[in-house]
Amino acid sequence: MDALTVVTNPTVEVRLTSTLNSFEVFKRFNRGISIAEFKGKLEMIIGTPMSCMDLELFSADDQFLIKLDDQEALLGSYPVDDDCRIHVIDRSGAQTGDLSDLSKVEKYTISDDAYEKIPDSARSFMKKQHVGQFDEEKKAKKESALAAREAQEEAAANAITVGSRCQVQVPEQPTKIGTVMYVGLTAFKPGHWVGVKYDEPLGKHDGSVNGQRYFECENKYGAFVKPKNITVGDFPEEEYGLDEM
Repeated sequence: MDALTVVTNPTVEVRLTSTLNSFEVFKRFNRGISIAEFKGKLEMIIGTPMSCMDLELFSADDQFLIKLDDQEALLGSYPVDDDCRIHVIDRSGAQTGDLSDLSKVEKYTISDDAYEKIPDSARSFMKKQHVGQFDEEKKAKKESALAAREAQEEAAANAITVGSRCQVQVPEQPTKIGTVMYVGLTAFKPGHWVGVKYDEPLGKHDGSVNGQRYFECENKYGAFVKPKNITVGDFPEEEYGLDEM
């Protein structure tokens, strides 16, 4: 009868937990490494220094088995099987969550000038490939289109006179009638704007925005709209027949 040969799996997959966090990590290790070598690997995974680390072995159903305290013993000399749990006790004084709380991590910063000198940075790559903000052709087209829109908006604004009657048509809003009270630049948003006093309380303010006054009107009668939404013409104020029943 031939002799039977028993082959033991040279590696084992265990669950790792620690006093520094509340989650488990699954890792596979060689049974032939010493406990000291094992601790060195755990230091990279858990974050606890080897000198401040105690290890406890639990079964697959989380029953405590033994402490792994012999630094020279092999991991495989202990009853470590797949799905066992090895618990790392941190004696460094660190608190739970210290290693996962990003608010406690010192952020690395670099000046713009220093970053500009790094030859293999993302910025350097983008410059060489002319992509993103370094696509000069695309950037020039966008700047040209913006300048054209601004020029068109300014021309439309210059054609509108303060005191003119007007009709305001903003997409997805009802048509409104009013009087032009202001034309020009503002502090609240870039570009040219037209201040209008509506005939009805369909506005947003009294002619002032963010504490700066541009014209006078009753509250909720004033609004600012873009020149393209303004049509100047003979738009008489409607009589609402307030003296009729």
